[in-house]
Amino acid sequence: MPQDMPPAGGYQPVQYKRNLPVRGFKPFTYLVGMHLIMGYGFYKYYYGSREMNELAREKMWSRIHLIPLLQAEEDRDQVRRHFADQAREKELLGTETRVYNSDRFVRPSYAYTPANLTR
Repeated sequence: MPQDMPPAGGYQPVQYKRNLPVRGFKPFTYLVGMHLIMGYGFYKYYYGSREMNELAREKMWSRIHLIPLLQAEEDRDQVRRHFADQAREKELLGTETRVYNSDRFVRPSYAYTPANLTR
């Protein structure tokens, strides 16, 4: 029996590669894009943190410069309360009373005590 032979000119090539369309960009493009986005983020973070530090410094100095004004306001209020208390005591008791045995001014301390103590 004669053996089968290939056709004249040979068989057609076998397709073993996948014929898929290319999707998206090349990996190098994604790498460059990622670095550009990260660089922009670091840039904004750097200048944003400098701005935040500057605002915090400005806030601190504004509070430092307001301390004497607030202290003077508190002192005026305390003196007004002290003289009102002395006048009230003189009206009720008829004489001036002293809590301490000196003429030195003692700053009063106010403590908040609730009306109903629960234990």
